[in-house]
Amino acid sequence: MSTFRTALSRSAVGTRAFTTTAVRPLASMQLIGRLADTPELSASSSGREFIRYAVAVNYGPRDEMGNRATSWFNVTSFADGPQRDFLLALPKGTRLFIEADARMETRDTQEGGKRSYLNLVQRRFEALSRPQPSQEQSDDAIANASAGGS
Repeated sequence: MSTFRTALSRSAVGTRAFTTTAVRPLASMQLIGRLADTPELSASSSGREFIRYAVAVNYGPRDEMGNRATSWFNVTSFADGPQRDFLLALPKGTRLFIEADARMETRDTQEGGKRSYLNLVQRRFEALSRPQPSQEQSDDAIANASAGGS
């Protein structure tokens, strides 16, 4: 009986319980944060269009001023069609949920050293909420409504 168990465990090493495909390396991230600015459409040297945007993610306890620490993440998206249009129309401050493939890359600096950075390529995103208008914008909207209503 132990020979059967050994053979069974050896054959199961390269497969997963819910599928018959081999295990593959995976590096992904999930972020919930706010857009640092409106996403920008760019094109690669081969002409392929992509979208770049930055996301601010707050974490940890609040300091004495009520602020939390912030990490900034640059994200690249190859979305097309309506998804691309929707992403490009999102305003600064929109709260997003993002799933992205993550990869560390190293580049040479102008000073001759090397610099590592995190490359995030968006797989999926969801807009969770639009930005709240600032108090100044609210006051301006009230003033404009009052002026137009008289």
